[in-house]
Amino acid sequence: MEGDPSTHVLVLLTGWVKVLSSTMEGHEIVLALRGPGDVIGELASDLGGYRTATVRALLRVEALIVGADRFNAFLDAHPGAVHVYRRVMAERQHELNRSLRTRMESSGAERFARLLLDLARRCGQVTADGVTLAVPLSQADLASWVGVSRATVTRALHEWRERKLVSTRDGRMIIIDPVALRRIGRAPPTGS
Repeated sequence: MEGDPSTHVLVLLTGWVKVLSSTMEGHEIVLALRGPGDVIGELASDLGGYRTATVRALLRVEALIVGADRFNAFLDAHPGAVHVYRRVMAERQHELNRSLRTRMESSGAERFARLLLDLARRCGQVTADGVTLAVPLSQADLASWVGVSRATVTRALHEWRERKLVSTRDGRMIIIDPVALRRIGRAPPTGS
């Protein structure tokens, strides 16, 4: 990619990236996961080049690189695209608001269970063993995403493996019993 990356928008075609921010102490915090069809980098172009986060590929990624001016011109010329874009931005804001509210209303294990269910819905692959998460996220990534210590994630995974709710194999997580995870996370049934 030539020039200032804040003048480009990426449309992910394949693969997954994690969206990161850094604390004042230099710790990385996972903010979101983006995959096929997602647009990233659009806020930097709208904010005059100011970056609110960075992305790191979790798997091989193929993306379409579009100049920010060209992306904005496309939106200006296509009201339907603006409608879809605004909806995606509203969904992202809703996701952020829900995450902040959840941090105040639930335990770390509850938030972690909800995150695993959300990941299963977004990037899970149904197999004979359960739902395998298609993205390799470390325990540190998962902990930062839900705002808990890595020890909390480690304890929860240990307990859930013993109860046969999840398993881990070759750096992948498999959700064996999503119904039990829903109860732990006090999450509504799928589709609600």
